[in-house]
Amino acid sequence: MKIGYARVSTEDQNPDLQLDVLKAPGCERIFTDKGQSGGLRSRPQLDKCLAALTAGDVLTVWKLDRLGRSLPHLVAVLEDLQGRGVGFLSLTEAIDTASGL
Repeated sequence: MKIGYARVSTEDQNPDLQLDVLKAPGCERIFTDKGQSGGLRSRPQLDKCLAALTAGDVLTVWKLDRLGRSLPHLVAVLEDLQGRGVGFLSLTEAIDTASGL
């Protein structure tokens, strides 16, 4: 199952562009954080999203910076996903770890 994650930094920003882009490749479920900085490791909907992923799923984001802003955090999340058999797809950067699943 493809599961999407979208994030906007302020409450007044609209995530609709991200949601439309995530629906196009078939995300069946999308978690959205509003008013959450990408620098925060723990975000309510991101935490729920990561907990919902199971082996064979693919976490899909519009852009890599929606998942996180620091390289150590991104690497930690991707290593965790890999260890759990979960793929990752960043649509803008064309990063796809799911093709090997």
